[in-house]
Amino acid sequence: MNKERIIPAQQPVFLDGPKPRINELLFAWEVFTQFIKSFRFLHFVGPCITVFGSARFKEDHPYYQAAVEVGKRIAALGFTTMTGGGPGIMEAANRGAFENGGESVGVNIKLPFEQHVNPYVHKSFTLKYFFVRKVMLVKYSYAFIILPGGFGTMDEYFEALTLVQTKTINNFPIVLVGKKYFQPLMEYCAYMVEQGTISAADLNLILLTDDLDEAMNHISAYVKNNYQVKPRKKLWWFFEKR
Repeated sequence: MNKERIIPAQQPVFLDGPKPRINELLFAWEVFTQFIKSFRFLHFVGPCITVFGSARFKEDHPYYQAAVEVGKRIAALGFTTMTGGGPGIMEAANRGAFENGGESVGVNIKLPFEQHVNPYVHKSFTLKYFFVRKVMLVKYSYAFIILPGGFGTMDEYFEALTLVQTKTINNFPIVLVGKKYFQPLMEYCAYMVEQGTISAADLNLILLTDDLDEAMNHISAYVKNNYQVKPRKKLWWFFEKR
């Protein structure tokens, strides 16, 4: 005889709105200190190219191998490879730079299931809040390369794209690598143009390609024609090591 399954009632969730003022002050202070520590950590990493992509791809996956090559190409351009510091595409891009004489940096995030820093970073640090991490991944980069990924990757991609579209940051190159994966997304963007929610010119902000030569030439041409890197001096009174 089958026994009837009894599903316990869920506990109510109270939407309490604003927290006590002291909690809000402590939260603001925590965010402020994370920003200051991040600025100090990344101030001398050099001009970066940020690579976004899934944490779930293993070493034998074609997209992992593509990301290794991306990191290698970034190193060849003389840029620092910056990622979220975790496994999968992030590890692969860091690895490509690390193993080919380039600088490799990770901006990790503290998660309930613990995302460990991959072993291919020269420098890394861990943040508590996603929004602080996203600022860091954008603030120090001259271009963004997006390989296939999930919700987090899409969030980071559209964040960068929105900032460029609204001219909140400069018109830095945004490259999607993986035509088969991203083509449906580009088709939906074309549908958005039809519906009038974005303009046709917005699609020019994105390069979709499988050709890494095309991707790196696109980035290199833009950066070399528009930007010079200003040397930064370390100041002893800020406790910056020489």
